[in-house]
Amino acid sequence: MAASVSQLQIPPCFRFIAVVTECAGGGAFLIIPIHQTGKIDPHHPRVCGHRGNVLDIKWNPFDDFSIASASEDSTVKIWDIPKHGMMKNITTAKKELQGHSRRVGLIEWHPTAGNVLFSAGYDYKIMVWNLDTQDQVIKNPVKTISVHSDVVLSMSFNTDGSLLATSCKDKTLKVIDSHTGVVLQEANCKSHKASKVVFLGNLKKLISTGTSRWNNRQIALWDQDDLSVPLLEEDLDGSSGVPFPFYDPDTHMLYVAGKGDGNIRYYEISFEKPYLQFLAEYRSYLTQKGMGIMPKRGLDVSSCEVFRFYKLVTTKSIIEPLSMIVPRRSESYQEDIYPMTAGSEPAMTAEEWFKGVHKDPVLMSLKPGSKNSQSIPLVTAREPLSLLEPKRFQNRIEQLEVASIQERLEQKGTKEQERLEDKIQSKTRPAFSNGCDLSECAPPKTENELLQMFYRQQEEIRRLRELLGQRDVRVKQLELEIKNIRNCPGSC
Repeated sequence: MAASVSQLQIPPCFRFIAVVTECAGGGAFLIIPIHQTGKIDPHHPRVCGHRGNVLDIKWNPFDDFSIASASEDSTVKIWDIPKHGMMKNITTAKKELQGHSRRVGLIEWHPTAGNVLFSAGYDYKIMVWNLDTQDQVIKNPVKTISVHSDVVLSMSFNTDGSLLATSCKDKTLKVIDSHTGVVLQEANCKSHKASKVVFLGNLKKLISTGTSRWNNRQIALWDQDDLSVPLLEEDLDGSSGVPFPFYDPDTHMLYVAGKGDGNIRYYEISFEKPYLQFLAEYRSYLTQKGMGIMPKRGLDVSSCEVFRFYKLVTTKSIIEPLSMIVPRRSESYQEDIYPMTAGSEPAMTAEEWFKGVHKDPVLMSLKPGSKNSQSIPLVTAREPLSLLEPKRFQNRIEQLEVASIQERLEQKGTKEQERLEDKIQSKTRPAFSNGCDLSECAPPKTENELLQMFYRQQEEIRRLRELLGQRDVRVKQLELEIKNIRNCPGSC
């Protein structure tokens, strides 16, 4: 490749890869088809409209062919990419955002509102832009958040975009109301210097990566409602590369990849202590300078792929795909590892969001053959069913629908109670596992017998997890039905 690669982003449309390149005469980046392999032509068309180096690029999560770029020339530009791919250089942007007085280092799209963009510059300001305008050049942001005393190093939204977490060069973490710009929580921990911060979905927690007091790389877990003291601090190693956190809210998995490393650590996040459980580590002799991730709707569900990295290896000028796969014998769709996930449709318009509206993301199923997206609100907390009162509904049809759902739930509750009573009575009976009486089962005498027993137990655990996952999915479906009926207007 003629120009050296410096940064990487993977689009939500899973059609292209965007790669920032270093070249003379201003900033540029490449748009490469996702399935393209082999050497890239040195004269491959580029997006090259900036007068300075490109520092950040982000694909629009709700438009598969729209990408934003931030540059040292103090501007943010929005580009339209042809559906058939790049055939020639693109030099004219769809929109240009002019507001920062110094270079712009970070940009983030709002996760639920369409055409709302946040940008952070070296002027210590975060600007909020409304792209739903006819103007090609936008000089004034809708809102400017001026609460930082130094350069913002990272930004992360919670699930509905109501909160924005930032890490700053002055060693502070902040949780900010994204509408008002008011700082709700601030951390200034002397034992942890944060460089990157990520919201952990709806767990009301944050993960930050950085360095400890002794300059060791470190992970810290925080309660978003109280940043006075971290819930957990864990040292990684003594390397100097910045660790980048990637969180999967569907599987509660945290991946940590360090710049200049060849390894990727992965953890499981739990609701209770110890919160962070180390699982394993991927190792490679090829070091990464940048990492991109494939959105969930681009994964291969037939092979039980739950996460995919695109690893930028500058020493060999290659981009290496790296898949995280859950080993399953069955080739059928695994609902327990693919719950409803954020789709490609915005939950609201920019105008609605700027009026103060909050909405959960529109969810979609990854099951082959299902609709691309479904307007299903994200369940953040389970409401007690006793709050459902038939008198709230205005017509007979709604009452019958609610009564039918409540009856099904009551029948399920009765069955669960009977199952619990059987379980209590079974305590006096011999315990069986995989058809074997545990009280009469002799301990394994050889390594082969031990392995066979281990595999039987693993198979039983997998089967029980599948049953539990199916029941959880069914409970959520019933809750969503009830919630949709409750929110249904009187004319339904």
